Amino acid sequence: MRDHSNRRTRLRWARLLAIALAFGLIAAACGSDDDGDAEEAPAATEAMADESMDDSMDDESMDDSMDDDMSDDMMDLSGTKVTVFGPESSDEEAGALRDALDHFAAQTGIEISYTGARDAADQINAQAAGGNPPDIFIFPQPGKLADFARDGHLIALPDDVIAAMNEHWTPAWTAFGDVDGTQYGIPNKSDLKSLVWYKPALFESKGYSVPGTWDELKALSAEMIANGDTPFCIGIESGPATGWTFTDWVEDLMLRFHTPAEYDAWVAGELAFSSAEVSGVFTEVLDLWNTPGMVFAAGGSIAATPFGDNGQPLVDDDCMMHRQASFYAAFIPEGTAFADGSADAVDTFYFPSVKGDQPVLGAGTLVGAFRDAPEVWEVMKYFASSTYAEVRQQAQTERKGGGLSGFLSAATNQDPSVYQPLEQSFLDILQNADVVRFDGSDLMPAEVGAGTFWTEGTAVVNGDKTVAEATQAIDDSWPQ
Repeated sequence: MRDHSNRRTRLRWARLLAIALAFGLIAAACGSDDDGDAEEAPAATEAMADESMDDSMDDESMDDSMDDDMSDDMMDLSGTKVTVFGPESSDEEAGALRDALDHFAAQTGIEISYTGARDAADQINAQAAGGNPPDIFIFPQPGKLADFARDGHLIALPDDVIAAMNEHWTPAWTAFGDVDGTQYGIPNKSDLKSLVWYKPALFESKGYSVPGTWDELKALSAEMIANGDTPFCIGIESGPATGWTFTDWVEDLMLRFHTPAEYDAWVAGELAFSSAEVSGVFTEVLDLWNTPGMVFAAGGSIAATPFGDNGQPLVDDDCMMHRQASFYAAFIPEGTAFADGSADAVDTFYFPSVKGDQPVLGAGTLVGAFRDAPEVWEVMKYFASSTYAEVRQQAQTERKGGGLSGFLSAATNQDPSVYQPLEQSFLDILQNADVVRFDGSDLMPAEVGAGTFWTEGTAVVNGDKTVAEATQAIDDSWPQ
């Protein structure tokens, strides 16, 4: 067993130095704002100004955990700086991400700043083109990461960074950062999308059973409507990303109605959107949503309802179900009980299959580097580690007031106790799935997956276009 005493002494002196520097910077730190605009603060500064992490984690256990992820011959990086930019901008998510970076900053002496903005995926285009990108960007879509890599903006991961990543992530997840045989991205967050949120006690009181198949889900929805209940809360408005909620439904049903090979062909552009397979799934979703009495839309229509506004109606019983990813826990009103058996507790069930198998739709974010420097690669290694996942999870749980965090990581070697029972069940679904596929729109070329798939999907939801018109327009937008 290694003797960590000298290491801890050095690390604590580094932390004391960071504290001294931090107090000189506190006045310059910027907090997040309520509307999700850009936000930035030096990570080491926020760590010392906000002692919430000290209340939830023991210093010595943090040192022990970090020792496992830091090499004995790691160079002194005190005084270096690393900038990180990404789409997470809320107090809970961006704040917890900063907390996790603060932890690493205190251990290494690197000054790490994180800026979050809802439209980060758009802003990064101009930043890269103008020659002033961040050191690290958190990519919400592997397809966008691939575009940046092929355009020469990103730096391929060094061998030691790849080795560190492979210690904590399986090939099923690292594959999404591989571009034409070269690794550019590291997964740093996972989402389970094949979930339906509901209230078990409410189901029981009304005599409803959790459906096990797609046909049973449709039959249950019809029963609910007949009883005067609204089956689903649905909204697809998300600013410049409006429409992605619709694409999630399409992707989940593509995995259920068709084979993994057909799903892969579709994502690769080899199976057309206008094909019978894909257009048929479009129609399946729209037929369900357009059934009278099927949907509660708080904004007046599905396209005008922000996707994040469905948590409160679910809690208020305006609808019986809401199909959304594991991260949606962050949008459920604070104070809601989860899976504890109480009358108003919210739980989830697996989005049912069509053929009796158990496919799972997943998603997540990846980090890519724009600058080749030792401090950048050390932060990239940290993003890949189970320590980052654990610290981020604990911080986000605390910021959520002890409820479900909305964060999930498929990194191996984590301590499962940092997750609540319901969150642990999400990990079980990921591990026991027959088939796991990444969000299709995130894998497609950005002009399709984060472009026409969203916009044309919104058009068919609004009734502005037919399925045939919309799917053909998406096919026409596919890069040649």
